[in-house]
Amino acid sequence: MSDLGTRALRSGYHLLRAGLFRYGGGDPEKAHEATLRLLSWVPGGARPHVADPVTVAGVRFPNRVGVAAGLDKDGVAAHAWARFGFGFAELGTVTAHAQPGNPKPRMYRAVASRGIVNRMGFNNHGAAALARTLRDKGVARGNGALGIPVGISIGKTKATPLGAATDDYLESLRLLAPLADYVAVNVSSPNTPGLRSLQAAGELASLVSALTTEAAALSERPVPVFVKLAPDLEGSDLAETIAVLNDSAVSGLIATNTTLARDGLAPSDQGLAGEAGGLSGAPLTTRALSFVEHLASSTRLPVMGVGGIMTPADGVRMFEAGASLVQLFTGFIYEGPALISGIHDTRTRA
Repeated sequence: MSDLGTRALRSGYHLLRAGLFRYGGGDPEKAHEATLRLLSWVPGGARPHVADPVTVAGVRFPNRVGVAAGLDKDGVAAHAWARFGFGFAELGTVTAHAQPGNPKPRMYRAVASRGIVNRMGFNNHGAAALARTLRDKGVARGNGALGIPVGISIGKTKATPLGAATDDYLESLRLLAPLADYVAVNVSSPNTPGLRSLQAAGELASLVSALTTEAAALSERPVPVFVKLAPDLEGSDLAETIAVLNDSAVSGLIATNTTLARDGLAPSDQGLAGEAGGLSGAPLTTRALSFVEHLASSTRLPVMGVGGIMTPADGVRMFEAGASLVQLFTGFIYEGPALISGIHDTRTRA
């Protein structure tokens, strides 16, 4: 897309965004749900207009910019994402059992900071429901029914004790592996009590061993398994986690999830500093970039970079830091589809 076309697309989206941000009395969750309902009516079958193909973990991606988990948990708009130019979509996070998530309100816009604070808590209809939704859309692993590869993020059901977490993840894997081009293991959300403890080396080694072994048992061509890490993991804990993943059969890493830190909030957004939950968007940009750079230098596994990608230059810096692919969530909410083509155009000119 030309620079003029990208600027026009961005300007048009910003007008639409003004209305979306006022919708439902300014409640971002209501606006999000209404947008997904509208997108559920969009005809499927499109291919992304941005072409920049790459093969990662054996999966052919038509371009390198994807939808991050959390934007479309239950696959309501799964068939629509290619029309925005995305090269893949990661649905979920879903859990083995349906759950309502945390009490509302649980999502807040930090507009001056171009960020979002959320404590959604894996609200979703469950892995079996997502499997039905995707089958109804004609999706099967590798068939390209949606025009782009489909990743599925799986997490732990809140009511499941940590000691039974592996069985919970395995239940979701068995239901969704036949439909997913890759599976992402979310052990890094800050909004499910105790979940991040599964990033610790011993717990993670056991979990990923069980999941990759089961993936191999389910298919002669095992579904690639990626692990999503938190940006707040650091020091010796991070080094031990990376060592475990390097010695495992996982196919790649996703970095990062939201942060519990509140650095970078504008003065007018400081009221959100005390809200529980993870912070995403521009305040996460520097932290996520540094995390991806460290991860990419510490592993031969491919890395998907996500977190704080708010401008085309942010996306390019993620690639320069070592990411093979990038994902958008908060940046897409603030900047719209022009961000996808902008990243592609800036990267190809670099």
